[in-house]
Amino acid sequence: MKKVLVTGGAGYIGSHVVRQLGEAGYDIVVYDNCSTGNAAAVLYGELITGDLADIERLYKMFARHKFSAVLHFAASLIAPESVVNPLDYYANNTRNTLNLLRVCETFGVNQIIFSSTAAIYGEPQQNPVTEKTPTLPINPYGRSKLMSEWLIQDQSRASNLRHVILRYFNVAGADPGGRIGQMNPNATHLIRAACDAALGRKPGVRIFGTDFPTPDGTGVRDYIHVEDLASAHIAALQYLEAGNSSQVLNCGYGQGYSVREVIDCVKAISGVDFAVLECERRPGDPACVTASAKKIREVLGWAPCYDDLDTIVRTSLFWEIRRDSNGAKHPLIKAIAKRLYRQQELNKVNILF
Repeated sequence: MKKVLVTGGAGYIGSHVVRQLGEAGYDIVVYDNCSTGNAAAVLYGELITGDLADIERLYKMFARHKFSAVLHFAASLIAPESVVNPLDYYANNTRNTLNLLRVCETFGVNQIIFSSTAAIYGEPQQNPVTEKTPTLPINPYGRSKLMSEWLIQDQSRASNLRHVILRYFNVAGADPGGRIGQMNPNATHLIRAACDAALGRKPGVRIFGTDFPTPDGTGVRDYIHVEDLASAHIAALQYLEAGNSSQVLNCGYGQGYSVREVIDCVKAISGVDFAVLECERRPGDPACVTASAKKIREVLGWAPCYDDLDTIVRTSLFWEIRRDSNGAKHPLIKAIAKRLYRQQELNKVNILF
């Protein structure tokens, strides 16, 4: 079995990738400081608790294991927070990527898959964006990720390192088997916030900005199911293992949904008409970003299985109900669970709960 290192593998996206890697037969080491990740989400492999800032610990770990590849997820990822705490983002995202690359070079690890973001495109002039769209990030989060991309690309030019950089669009949903999902209690994603409102955990959901130049005035995003994103990583790893050249690839569906459309979808599926509060725009939020996914389909042969908003929302709601053992007895949550069961039967969707 090939042994791979997954940094940030206890986090939301990383844990789904670890699960798919384990199911594919890989030997896995997860390295995570568990500041936002959760040890319970690591279903395969060995979990080592540590920080990428601790380069001595990294060297010791690489010396104990012979890694064939690294999948690098560990990062801070809240754009508005990055505007307030930029130095933390450059330290955790960019400097720590540099640390990881130095250790990879020392131990001859020459394959890396990097978790990047659509935030590097900033306010694109045209949508959907392609991999050739100019990169003009408008917040420190996006800039810290773009700088990490440059580090990886420059190192690849100077050595035998090969990489696949995956630029994520908005990731949502949960494992359809109900085993793992978003565990971070401080997660700020719109679909998570709307699910919390539907389940009565929060009084409502906020819309940040209603005056964007979009059809309904709210921000438009391309949402990708975490399970499809995870499968893209497996395809990327197999692509590198076959000896192929480095690539930069968008990960999205090419379909944008506005904030209002997402909220309406959560209301329709849950059957709950929760409160919506309209607020001012947040710093660092672009009006519209959607992906061209043509290249990833052609290069990796990747094909999504969960590419519709209803499925993304439904799996999110299933997971949120499943992880809340105390709230499962609440009449509202029980009613939503029954409603989801009925929808599953009617739509013949393959979701376990």
